[in-house]
Amino acid sequence: MRFFIHVKPKSSTARVEQKNEKELTVWVREVPEDGKANDAVVRAVAEHFDVAPSRVKILRGASGRKKVVEIL
Repeated sequence: MRFFIHVKPKSSTARVEQKNEKELTVWVREVPEDGKANDAVVRAVAEHFDVAPSRVKILRGASGRKKVVEIL
């Protein structure tokens, strides 16, 4: 399953909002440095879909706010 994600780093809250079947907005508290925000996004998406974080992979957009992730 693939999803288009818009990430909002350095947020005061951490949450996931599903816009439709293929789009998510993910707020994370971590800063976008050294992959910290990406790790937080993976954990948040995994928790949202109740899967292990190892099953969530960022396919595109690792250095930007718009990402494509796949859940295996």
